[in-house]
Amino acid sequence: MPENLSQRSADLDWNFIQQSLDEHGYAKLPGLLNHTECKEIISTYEEEGRFRSTIDMARYRFGVGEYKYYNAPLPFLLQQLREGLYPELAITANRWLEQLGHKASFPATLTEFLDQCHQEGQNRPTPLILKYEAGGYNCLHQDLYGKVFFPFQVVFALNQREVDFTGGELLLVEQRPRAQSRGHVITLKQGEGLIFPTNHRPVLGTRGYYKTTLRHGVSTVTTGTRYSLGIIFHDAK
Repeated sequence: MPENLSQRSADLDWNFIQQSLDEHGYAKLPGLLNHTECKEIISTYEEEGRFRSTIDMARYRFGVGEYKYYNAPLPFLLQQLREGLYPELAITANRWLEQLGHKASFPATLTEFLDQCHQEGQNRPTPLILKYEAGGYNCLHQDLYGKVFFPFQVVFALNQREVDFTGGELLLVEQRPRAQSRGHVITLKQGEGLIFPTNHRPVLGTRGYYKTTLRHGVSTVTTGTRYSLGIIFHDAK
């Protein structure tokens, strides 16, 4: 496996990933992070100087658990993931805009996109690490943070399902116009990732493309401790 995470990201089967995003609205990534890298990211959780804020989910009725937003500069592994995954996702993001009748507007590099965020006063980094103990969960939600947002985000499993924890499945709920909502339950092995929409996606209907809204969350962790990493590409106000 190449040492450089950016290169690993570039070497993914992006044709298959983009097809999955178009057909299903989400795509699983194979084990992009190895065991050592997952442990390295988990180890940052206790290094308070790395984070700009800590959120107790119960306090805000978001669920039960805790997450922390990394401060700038991001840890090198996170920066590589963010920069490496963005370019191919921007291609799909622009295609989705055009399908919904809008002009393609996402630049080719993360640096250019973050410049757009900063021009709108969105200067705070958004990658985060999440921790759930037994009984923890995350309510269905979206991560927008401001006027400018990227239509995809990625979550990575950092420890081992059925070894370190049970339960805690990823939940995606798609709200379709004039129809009942559709749900997806997704599990990830350590190091695997899931790409999913931040807000909405285009779906081809009999009269062309229409928009469906998606929210995501985490089901109740039944035993152990669950860690995950969230890569959000836009910055926050």
